[in-house]
Order: sequence, then C-alpha cells, then structure tokens
Amino acid sequence: MDIDALSLNELKALRSKVDRAIVTYEERKKKEAFAELDEIARKMGYPLAEILTMVETKPRKTVAAKYANPANPSETWTGRGRKPKWVEAALASGKSLEDLTI
Repeated sequence: MDIDALSLNELKALRSKVDRAIVTYEERKKKEAFAELDEIARKMGYPLAEILTMVETKPRKTVAAKYANPANPSETWTGRGRKPKWVEAALASGKSLEDLTI
C-alpha cells in the first residue's frame, strides 16, 4: 500500500481502522490473559474470582486543597491533576497560583 498516494479522506479512514484494530487487539490479548489465569487457577483447584478477591487495594489518601476560587471559596483544587476552569480563568486574567492559595 502506497500511503503517499492516498487522499486525506482515505488516510483518515485508514487511521480509524488502525485505531479500531489496536483497541480490539488489546481487548483480545486481555481476554487471552484472563483465560490463561483462569486455567491456572482451576488447575490449582480455585476459581479465579476467589483468588482475585485476595488482591488488596490501598485506599487513596485524601489530599488537602491548596487553592480556592476567590469568587466562590467552596471551589477548591489540590494542585494535582488538570487545572479547573476557574484556575485557568484566574491565571489568564493575570493572577498567579500564589494569589489563589488558601
């Protein structure tokens, strides 16, 4: 296939097909891995669901808010993750994060 000879619409369609193929590939591999784990568990005499209940998940620690919206103090942000719109707006208006510190 000569990719350079394809039109823009053909390239977009090809990209869409490739994206779908990647997603289905990953799902298929996950199912294969699950089937292998299930088989191993059954050989050892346990249902996989029972073994999976043994996996401990650690609760996430609550992080204190570091910033508050001056216009609405109930809107807070820890400083982690994506900035809320009110933070973006404050920064765009010339304020600094220090101005929003609690």
